[in-house]
Amino acid sequence: MSELDHRKRIMSEVRELVAERLRARVFVPGRTPVRYAGRVYDADEVVNLVEASLDFWLTAGRFAEEFENRIAECLAGTDGILVNSGSSANLVAISALTSHLLGERRLRPGDEVITVAAGFPTTLNPILQNQLVPVFVDVELGTYVPTFESIAGAVGPRTRAIFIAHTLANPFPVKKLRGFCRERDLWLLEDCCDALGSTHAGEPCGSFGVAGTLSFYPAHHITLGEGGAVVTADAEYARAVRSLRDWGRDCYCAGGENNTCGRRFSQQLGTLPFGYDHKYVYSHIGYNLKATDMQAAIGCAQLDKLPSFVAARKRNYHALREGLLAYEDRLLLPEPTAESDPAWFGFPITVRAGAGFGRTDLTRFLDARKVESRNLFGGNLLRQPAYQGIRHRVHGQLPNTDIVMNDSFFLGCYPGIGTPEIGYMLEVFADYFRGR
Repeated sequence: MSELDHRKRIMSEVRELVAERLRARVFVPGRTPVRYAGRVYDADEVVNLVEASLDFWLTAGRFAEEFENRIAECLAGTDGILVNSGSSANLVAISALTSHLLGERRLRPGDEVITVAAGFPTTLNPILQNQLVPVFVDVELGTYVPTFESIAGAVGPRTRAIFIAHTLANPFPVKKLRGFCRERDLWLLEDCCDALGSTHAGEPCGSFGVAGTLSFYPAHHITLGEGGAVVTADAEYARAVRSLRDWGRDCYCAGGENNTCGRRFSQQLGTLPFGYDHKYVYSHIGYNLKATDMQAAIGCAQLDKLPSFVAARKRNYHALREGLLAYEDRLLLPEPTAESDPAWFGFPITVRAGAGFGRTDLTRFLDARKVESRNLFGGNLLRQPAYQGIRHRVHGQLPNTDIVMNDSFFLGCYPGIGTPEIGYMLEVFADYFRGR
């Protein structure tokens, strides 16, 4: 039997095994947890994973190249750079703005970056790690992103960049900001880790600034298990991102290739000897943040399902919103920002002042009935232990950010939730409000 025949037999058995496993899944109201997020897959992902494992390439290879090309297309970019997590994507995306390759436009220690405190720490962390100064603006309740006016008003003499997440996939005003940043010579970065598939003014989020970052953790729109990416249409910036991902090396040869530039042994760089092997020349202080081909193989199968995943998220959002409208006097329900079509990561809710109950009372009730919820990430990050004493600036005050910290949470609307789960969630809310 040839290797190809062996592979066909293995893949056929893998498909049968996965199909049998998935058939065994049945939703039982009150017993089966309604997760806030999770992986959704079928035999395609497992077959790809086994295929890559049989190649035994281990590091980035053919599947990684395919995935990078396809994820770049999703965000209308020319370069997709695969990394090992969304956190790493944010790290190299900000760090690349400090690269010498950008000349006088590079960010330097002490330069300011506008962001929000109502979010996830990995948007903020790389700003601090690059000795940049975060400038915090407040968010709107209901959209959970800042307005254009608040961002524009926060710009000061040392402001050089804007780096904000599309909260739970709801876009911040990137269309207006794109023009504003061009006029002011500011860098615009979009954290799309929760927003793959969202659009604003008909364009994909992640395509408005120099780059968009993505996460492929199991909770996100597609998963590689772990993984992330930076997507850009700026070739020089992409070169800096790749260098930072690949130990900081100056060489840009793909894995297993040599002398792509044709000058491997004929350059003078730094104070190294002339002709020093370009594969061991380092022009950035970088890391090894690559993902594996097995992860990318899963991602290629997930990308095939992305349109259906996005449609399911939107459908679940609308079903939840319609079902919860009866409680709108006590619950502030989410709204998409103007000109936006979010691929909702979750369904955010804020308990209104005077509701007669608090967030924890409601979320405990939900949890006891197997309906998962999550706080809106770090609430107000400036109140978290890790960020006491950091160098920063606040534009105005952050009252809504504190309300998010105290009163907001979100439910799941990921593709693993179907009509039976939505119906059960709404029954649980009805039970809660009947008891009040």
